[in-house]
Amino acid sequence: MKATVLVDNIEHNGIKGEWGLSIFIEYGEKKILLDTGASGLFAENAKKLGISVEEADYGVLSHAHYDHSDGMRRFFAINQQAKFYLQDSCGEDCYAKKWIFRRYIGIEKGILGEFGGRIVRVSGDYQLSPGVRLIPHKSPRLSEIGARERMYRKEGLRLRPDDFSHEQSLVFDTPEGLVIFNSCSHGGADNIIREVAACCPGKRALALIGGFHLFNKSEEFVRKLAKEIQKTGIQAVYTGHCTGERAFGILKEELKDRAVQLKAGLVMEF
Repeated sequence: MKATVLVDNIEHNGIKGEWGLSIFIEYGEKKILLDTGASGLFAENAKKLGISVEEADYGVLSHAHYDHSDGMRRFFAINQQAKFYLQDSCGEDCYAKKWIFRRYIGIEKGILGEFGGRIVRVSGDYQLSPGVRLIPHKSPRLSEIGARERMYRKEGLRLRPDDFSHEQSLVFDTPEGLVIFNSCSHGGADNIIREVAACCPGKRALALIGGFHLFNKSEEFVRKLAKEIQKTGIQAVYTGHCTGERAFGILKEELKDRAVQLKAGLVMEF
């Protein structure tokens, strides 16, 4: 399989970056677009990289935040046939809140209804195609992480801490092991590896790819997470976007060659 980063925070070799993530994945005969970044930049970068987004068989949304979904309208305009898969609990209801101030950070308002015919809502473990699965969170008490991160979902007139039930991992079975994509890993990178391993007994975790949401974390927190990642036995982590360059440097110190920096235009092959 081959995965090409269309959008990441870090631009590279003339491929522009933005705060967001989008990855184009080729697996056998199937082509999948994971996330659409924060704008239409993913499509511009795809052209520069010689990638035809219009040929994607599936679109997948990792979770309901703007920096992964605001290019959806552009995707639907370019690609006329692919269904777009998201967790059943995805809604236009995600907010960041600090004290009395709140800011909408969710999917573009109205787009889920406007393109409802192209959107497929899934729940539980879901086989997208042979060897490809969507796996939601199963770890308990993730709303505690939501409260810590000041991330909320609107429920009626109230905001409740996000439990990240709208977040999912995109998992590929390869001869060398499982390749896991989770674009922000809000539920914890170590938790995600364990969740996927529990769903795939007898399979080893080869790689985790995505942001780890560490840009706002202390050195102590990052080093502790690195040790938990080591305990899972995973062979490699490719991380960027919301990980942040400072935190990546700490992960690199702890994980050595197992840690690889994501950047726009990076090609990964497994």
